[in-house]
Amino acid sequence: MEQSDLDRDQQYCELCGKMDDLLKCGRCRSSFYCSKEHQKQHWRKHKLTCKETDKAQLPKQKPEQPPPPGDDQAPQKHREETGPEQTDSAAVPQPANTEVSGDEDGRREERAMNTPTPNGQSSSSPRKLSVEYIVPCMNKHGICVVDNFLGAKNGLGILDNVQALQKTGKFTDGQLVSQKSDSTKDIRGDKITWIEGREAGCEKIRILMSRMDDLIRHCNGKLGNYKINGRTKAMVACYPGKGTGYVRHVDNPNGDGRCVTCIYYLNKDWTAKEHGGLLRIFPEGKSQFADIEPKFDRLLLFWSDRRNPHEVQPAFATRYAITVWYFDADERARAKEKYLTGEKGEKVDLDKASDPS
Repeated sequence: MEQSDLDRDQQYCELCGKMDDLLKCGRCRSSFYCSKEHQKQHWRKHKLTCKETDKAQLPKQKPEQPPPPGDDQAPQKHREETGPEQTDSAAVPQPANTEVSGDEDGRREERAMNTPTPNGQSSSSPRKLSVEYIVPCMNKHGICVVDNFLGAKNGLGILDNVQALQKTGKFTDGQLVSQKSDSTKDIRGDKITWIEGREAGCEKIRILMSRMDDLIRHCNGKLGNYKINGRTKAMVACYPGKGTGYVRHVDNPNGDGRCVTCIYYLNKDWTAKEHGGLLRIFPEGKSQFADIEPKFDRLLLFWSDRRNPHEVQPAFATRYAITVWYFDADERARAKEKYLTGEKGEKVDLDKASDPS
């Protein structure tokens, strides 16, 4: 039976939590790993459930059939001799065509499933994408990745807008939520500018913001207990390479109203092994972390509060991203009574469709 898109979207490496370029265990076909090495390291724990699943499948095979490739006892013995389980090791980048085990049909299936988002997602309607994928994914994991969000044409148009903005000299050093010292550059190395979407030369960025608003409009009332009634302007950020990044932090540590962080990436042909720049998220209460590559036309959503500390690892090539934060009405109202956050707030009517122009 084929897995649903939602099932495929909720996979991660059993050892390190990486969500990109996953490979499937060839025996039980229900656990995933980012590399052969992590499968070996996790075998002491996984073999308990993997054997049970394998035994349940064996009666379906004809008695004279040999076990499928990769199911012989030699690999099991080798795996049992590996070191103790690790719960927080770094993810190891692997080529997309590397497989854990299985026949050629399995390899083709695994390659089709090595992304945490549905294929052809850009063709999904905003309502279907929101209700059937984003809402359940966010409510279960607090993190959601959408690939092929706008398509290559729109993505390239947005990138052109951003690069033109950069040439105007409007980008300034990124600031901290609480600016108490002059050490900002030691904490974050990006250059930023804030965009409403109505500025000349930002027409494609406006389309992105409208599409984001449409998604949140369809999600509204279903994301946790939030009632979203507005958002920030778009923060356009550029890490200029040279090892710049952003240390581990929380977007909304003090209840300023931001509940959902939406980030859109614009980096063509980006590979973490060569360019770095991973966004690493450390979900609260879990020993695993999630590594998100800032790939072109990828949208990332996650809770903005203390549930998702995260960092931008050193980038060695120019890295572009556009971030919008959505406000919970009640928390934002309380925050306004207490203090000003410095965020560029803007009320958005989420009861009607956004202007797609």
